[in-house]
Amino acid sequence: MRHDDSSASRRKGKKPTRRPPAPTPTSGSKSRTQRRRESELAPVSPRKRRFRPGTRALMEIRKYQKSTDLLLRKAPFSRLVREVCQSYSRENLKWQVYAMLALQEAAEAFLVLLFSDANLCAIHAKRVTLFPRDIQLARRIRGVDDL
Repeated sequence: MRHDDSSASRRKGKKPTRRPPAPTPTSGSKSRTQRRRESELAPVSPRKRRFRPGTRALMEIRKYQKSTDLLLRKAPFSRLVREVCQSYSRENLKWQVYAMLALQEAAEAFLVLLFSDANLCAIHAKRVTLFPRDIQLARRIRGVDDL
């Protein structure tokens, strides 16, 4: 029995092909070992924390319930109010800043209560996802159907 280590691992007499030698590094590039050493020495950035589904939403709910600032941006809300005003009057009506803020405060309070009622409708239907039909049902029960 002939014992040849190099041919014992080869399949059906195929000779392994050798890779061409790596190009010599130029002044601007680094060799593989230099890059490996630098990567071992470089500080490893911590992985971004992944929360379980729903945890981030609960954190956002707590954050917004603690705060008292307005949730809608002022400029887009102002443009919307001016657009609605133009549909009722051809004139360019001017709004005081405090009147616009009061209107925005009332609109956000209305929306928050509407969403909380719609959430109760979704929970009643044994769901946790809010559907448009939940909002429609909440508006119908409230009597805010003609808006």
